Amino acid sequence: MGAHVIARVAPSRDVLDSLRRIVQVLRESSRRAEQELGITGAQLFVLEKLVDVPSQSLNELAERTHTHQSTVSTVVGRLVERGLVVRQRSARDARRLELALTARGRRMTANTPGVAQNRLIRTIEELPLRSRRQLASLLRQVVRGLYAQERRPRMFFDDGRKRTARTHA
Repeated sequence: MGAHVIARVAPSRDVLDSLRRIVQVLRESSRRAEQELGITGAQLFVLEKLVDVPSQSLNELAERTHTHQSTVSTVVGRLVERGLVVRQRSARDARRLELALTARGRRMTANTPGVAQNRLIRTIEELPLRSRRQLASLLRQVVRGLYAQERRPRMFFDDGRKRTARTHA
Protein backbone atom coordinates (compact mmCIF):
# COMPACT_ATOMS: atom_id res chain seq x y z
CA MET A 1 0.00 0.00 0.00
CA GLY A 2 1.38 3.40 -0.96
CA ALA A 3 2.05 6.16 1.56
CA HIS A 4 -0.82 8.27 0.21
CA VAL A 5 -3.31 5.41 0.69
CA ILE A 6 -2.08 4.74 4.24
CA ALA A 7 -2.39 8.46 5.05
CA ARG A 8 -6.05 8.33 3.90
CA VAL A 9 -6.93 5.04 5.63
CA ALA A 10 -5.22 5.56 9.01
CA PRO A 11 -7.45 8.43 10.24
CA SER A 12 -10.58 6.53 9.23
CA ARG A 13 -9.33 3.44 11.03
CA ASP A 14 -8.55 5.55 14.11
CA VAL A 15 -12.09 6.94 14.13
CA LEU A 16 -13.62 3.49 13.70
CA ASP A 17 -11.33 2.01 16.37
CA SER A 18 -12.41 4.75 18.79
CA LEU A 19 -16.08 4.08 18.04
CA ARG A 20 -15.48 0.34 18.49
CA ARG A 21 -13.84 0.95 21.87
CA ILE A 22 -16.72 3.16 23.03
CA VAL A 23 -19.31 0.59 21.96
CA GLN A 24 -17.28 -2.21 23.55
CA VAL A 25 -17.07 -0.43 26.92
CA LEU A 26 -20.79 0.39 26.83
CA ARG A 27 -21.69 -3.18 25.86
CA GLU A 28 -19.51 -4.68 28.62
CA SER A 29 -21.05 -2.30 31.17
CA SER A 30 -24.56 -3.27 30.08
CA ARG A 31 -23.72 -6.97 30.09
CA ARG A 32 -22.35 -6.66 33.63
CA ALA A 33 -25.59 -4.99 34.79
CA GLU A 34 -27.62 -7.80 33.23
CA GLN A 35 -25.47 -10.53 34.75
CA GLU A 36 -25.18 -9.03 38.23
CA LEU A 37 -28.57 -7.34 38.61
CA GLY A 38 -30.87 -8.77 35.96
CA ILE A 39 -31.56 -5.35 34.43
CA THR A 40 -30.26 -3.62 31.32
CA GLY A 41 -27.48 -1.07 31.39
CA ALA A 42 -30.05 1.54 30.33
CA GLN A 43 -32.22 0.64 33.31
CA LEU A 44 -29.27 0.84 35.70
CA PHE A 45 -28.31 4.20 34.18
CA VAL A 46 -31.81 5.55 34.93
CA LEU A 47 -31.72 4.14 38.47
CA GLU A 48 -28.37 5.84 39.07
CA LYS A 49 -29.80 9.17 37.86
CA LEU A 50 -32.65 8.72 40.35
CA VAL A 51 -30.12 8.11 43.14
CA ASP A 52 -28.48 11.45 42.29
CA VAL A 53 -31.80 13.36 42.48
CA PRO A 54 -34.35 11.29 44.42
CA SER A 55 -37.60 12.88 43.15
CA GLN A 56 -37.72 14.24 39.64
CA SER A 57 -40.18 14.51 36.80
CA LEU A 58 -39.91 12.42 33.66
CA ASN A 59 -38.81 15.49 31.71
CA GLU A 60 -36.10 16.25 34.28
CA LEU A 61 -34.93 12.65 34.11
CA ALA A 62 -34.83 12.80 30.30
CA GLU A 63 -32.67 15.91 30.55
CA ARG A 64 -30.34 14.28 33.08
CA THR A 65 -29.97 11.15 30.90
CA HIS A 66 -29.50 13.25 27.74
CA THR A 67 -32.31 11.37 25.99
CA HIS A 68 -35.76 12.11 24.63
CA GLN A 69 -38.68 11.99 27.07
CA SER A 70 -40.39 9.11 25.24
CA THR A 71 -37.19 7.06 25.32
CA VAL A 72 -36.67 7.39 29.06
CA SER A 73 -40.41 6.86 29.62
CA THR A 74 -40.15 3.36 28.14
CA VAL A 75 -37.25 2.46 30.43
CA VAL A 76 -39.01 3.96 33.47
CA GLY A 77 -42.13 1.94 32.65
CA ARG A 78 -40.13 -1.28 32.86
CA LEU A 79 -38.56 -0.17 36.15
CA VAL A 80 -42.01 0.60 37.58
CA GLU A 81 -43.23 -2.87 36.49
CA ARG A 82 -40.28 -4.43 38.34
CA GLY A 83 -40.99 -2.49 41.51
CA LEU A 84 -37.74 -0.52 41.38
CA VAL A 85 -39.28 2.90 40.70
CA VAL A 86 -42.60 4.51 41.68
CA ARG A 87 -44.54 7.38 40.18
CA GLN A 88 -45.91 9.63 42.90
CA ARG A 89 -47.50 13.04 43.34
CA SER A 90 -45.13 15.77 44.45
CA ALA A 91 -45.41 16.82 48.07
CA ARG A 92 -44.95 20.46 46.95
CA ASP A 93 -47.30 20.42 43.93
CA ALA A 94 -49.99 17.75 43.63
CA ARG A 95 -50.25 18.42 39.87
CA ARG A 96 -46.66 17.27 39.42
CA LEU A 97 -45.86 13.58 38.97
CA GLU A 98 -42.42 12.56 40.21
CA LEU A 99 -40.30 9.45 39.93
CA ALA A 100 -38.54 7.95 42.92
CA LEU A 101 -36.64 4.79 43.75
CA THR A 102 -38.35 2.17 45.84
CA ALA A 103 -36.48 0.56 48.74
CA ARG A 104 -35.69 -2.32 46.40
CA GLY A 105 -34.38 0.10 43.76
CA ARG A 106 -32.15 1.79 46.34
CA ARG A 107 -30.78 -1.58 47.49
CA MET A 108 -30.09 -2.58 43.90
CA THR A 109 -28.08 0.57 43.20
CA ALA A 110 -26.23 0.59 46.53
CA ASN A 111 -23.37 -1.66 45.41
CA THR A 112 -23.12 -1.10 41.68
CA PRO A 113 -19.86 -0.13 40.05
CA GLY A 114 -21.68 2.44 37.90
CA VAL A 115 -22.46 2.31 34.24
CA ALA A 116 -20.20 3.48 31.46
CA GLN A 117 -22.80 5.96 30.20
CA ASN A 118 -22.03 8.23 33.16
CA ARG A 119 -18.30 8.18 32.35
CA LEU A 120 -19.06 8.85 28.67
CA ILE A 121 -21.27 11.84 29.50
CA ARG A 122 -18.73 13.21 31.97
CA THR A 123 -15.92 12.85 29.42
CA ILE A 124 -17.92 14.60 26.69
CA GLU A 125 -18.96 17.40 29.06
CA GLU A 126 -15.31 17.95 30.03
CA LEU A 127 -14.48 18.77 26.41
CA PRO A 128 -14.37 22.47 25.60
CA LEU A 129 -17.72 23.74 24.28
CA ARG A 130 -16.27 24.38 20.82
CA SER A 131 -14.97 20.80 20.63
CA ARG A 132 -18.35 19.39 21.76
CA ARG A 133 -20.12 21.40 19.07
CA GLN A 134 -17.63 20.22 16.44
CA LEU A 135 -17.95 16.59 17.58
CA ALA A 136 -21.77 16.84 17.50
CA SER A 137 -21.69 18.30 14.01
CA LEU A 138 -19.33 15.64 12.69
CA LEU A 139 -21.33 12.81 14.24
CA ARG A 140 -24.56 14.22 12.74
CA GLN A 141 -22.85 14.03 9.32
CA VAL A 142 -21.96 10.39 9.95
CA VAL A 143 -25.54 9.63 11.04
CA ARG A 144 -26.90 11.30 7.89
CA GLY A 145 -24.52 9.15 5.82
CA LEU A 146 -26.03 6.06 7.48
CA TYR A 147 -29.55 7.34 6.68
CA ALA A 148 -30.29 7.04 10.40
CA GLN A 149 -31.27 10.63 11.21
CA GLU A 150 -35.01 9.80 11.12
CA ARG A 151 -34.75 7.10 13.78
CA ARG A 152 -35.42 8.06 17.39
CA PRO A 153 -32.33 6.97 19.30
CA ARG A 154 -32.80 4.60 22.21
CA MET A 155 -30.68 4.54 25.29
CA PHE A 156 -27.49 2.52 24.86
CA PHE A 157 -28.20 -1.22 24.73
CA ASP A 158 -31.88 -0.86 25.49
CA ASP A 159 -33.42 -3.05 22.84
CA GLY A 160 -36.97 -2.58 24.09
CA ARG A 161 -37.44 -6.21 25.15
CA LYS A 162 -38.84 -6.98 28.55
CA ARG A 163 -36.62 -9.08 30.77
CA THR A 164 -37.54 -10.92 33.89
CA ALA A 165 -35.94 -9.34 36.91
CA ARG A 166 -33.92 -11.45 39.27
CA THR A 167 -34.74 -11.28 42.94
CA HIS A 168 -32.29 -9.08 44.81
CA ALA A 169 -33.50 -8.53 48.35
